[in-house]
Amino acid sequence: MAEKQIGLFFGSFNPIHIGHLALANYMIECESIEEVWFVVSPQNPFKSSDDLVDASLRIKMVELATSNTPGYRAEDIELSLPTPSYTIDTLSALRQKYPNCEFSIIMGADNIVNFDRWKCASEIAENHNLLVYPRPEFKTDNILLPERCKITQAPLIEISSTEIRHWIRSGKEIPYLVPEKVYEFIQSNKLYT
Repeated sequence: MAEKQIGLFFGSFNPIHIGHLALANYMIECESIEEVWFVVSPQNPFKSSDDLVDASLRIKMVELATSNTPGYRAEDIELSLPTPSYTIDTLSALRQKYPNCEFSIIMGADNIVNFDRWKCASEIAENHNLLVYPRPEFKTDNILLPERCKITQAPLIEISSTEIRHWIRSGKEIPYLVPEKVYEFIQSNKLYT
């Protein structure tokens, strides 16, 4: 049986926004990926958790954002793994659970620039394709890339979850930065205020 090509888009998704969804769309349309799984991380080892809302709320927002789009899926496997979550451990758990899938990792240029700091980076790069999307202020032309790494032509999307949280705290409206159901969920649960 042919392996299903899955792109793993790791993130806090705090909250998920239209930029995440547009990148997933690009990966499916342009990079031979059949599905994009949004892997919600309980805690990124390289980021502060100061304004991170509960993982169950972030999973719910990803489910709301992806439920009507074929090929998009919320994945909560990291919530059952030890924290902080390391990509190598998640990949191992996913390969066990889904042996008929081949997993590629979707990451921003900021991550490939620091990829050598990841736990078991060389093992990850040997066994998985790395699909890198551009990020403002992170140049990839001066770094040595792993063999299975591709710098994609994904659109440069300058929306960040950090900015969205800041806007909400400042009392600004964000109806076009997140999917409508996510916007309603944020409002009804008074998130990020």
